[in-house]
Amino acid sequence: MVVTTIYVTRHAFRVSYTLNTATGEYHTNSPSPTNIPSDPPLAAYGVQQSHELAAALAKLEPPIEYIYSSPFYRCLQTVEPAVQLLGPGIKVRAENGIGEWYGVANFNHPSPAPPAFLKSLFPSTFDDAYKASIIPPQSGETIAQLHDRVAVALTHIIASADAECGSKDTSVLICTHAATLIAVGRTLTGDMPEDPNEDDFRAPTAGITKFVRRQDQEMDVSKRSGHQTAKSIGSVDWKDGKGVAGGWTCILNGSCDHLAGGAERSWHFSGEEKFGTLETVQKILTASAQQPLSLSGQDYRKARESKI
Repeated sequence: MVVTTIYVTRHAFRVSYTLNTATGEYHTNSPSPTNIPSDPPLAAYGVQQSHELAAALAKLEPPIEYIYSSPFYRCLQTVEPAVQLLGPGIKVRAENGIGEWYGVANFNHPSPAPPAFLKSLFPSTFDDAYKASIIPPQSGETIAQLHDRVAVALTHIIASADAECGSKDTSVLICTHAATLIAVGRTLTGDMPEDPNEDDFRAPTAGITKFVRRQDQEMDVSKRSGHQTAKSIGSVDWKDGKGVAGGWTCILNGSCDHLAGGAERSWHFSGEEKFGTLETVQKILTASAQQPLSLSGQDYRKARESKI
């Protein structure tokens, strides 16, 4: 059997942080458990939202059996109450491929904390055996690169869950960020608007978006063999209505019926995010276009160290 349903949520209401675009330095007035200023925890209101979200997720059918999250703390913290309600055996897999979107910059954006440290923060629920399929470039991405990165990550997530679910249909939960959530919706359905700023998939904090798999679209079993590298995944042909893994249909878009405060802090693209002079950013864009998108693990570290 296969994954038939994917639920996607954006992290709950977080503590704010700021960025000095001249220096590339992030700052927050609230300490982060990971000691990364751009990796803040949830605000008290967000913690409340996370419990309301958990209560709603625990009632879904078919029940959630796999949880994939951005490795940033606010996402892992958002799904923690849900993991406790969903029962033993479910752990959270941190997938960098569904992590935060940062615009192209002439400085390095921060990376999330390493898995070993995240395991110390979430000892009973964090799956430190899982290996992320793709690592986004620290210099940031264009909107198009974000979508292609998400398509690669979703290909890996769906193939892995398909291979593990055995003889029953199952559901997956993805917890991510606003821009990435929108990219998830577009790559699953294959519907990329001509204007990327279009407000198509809603991304309120702690909302629920639901996708169901198009019939008879099980992924080829040959593509399910464990961790996939950049060479084995390559690019993913998801546009023009194709969608990742045969395509999905959105039947619930950013629902917040489970939240006492309703829909809040929704977001949509407003053009490219770029930091630095036009000349510098153009050089970064040209260099990034010559690199393979889906570097992972050791390959990524070698590329970063050699400043490719």
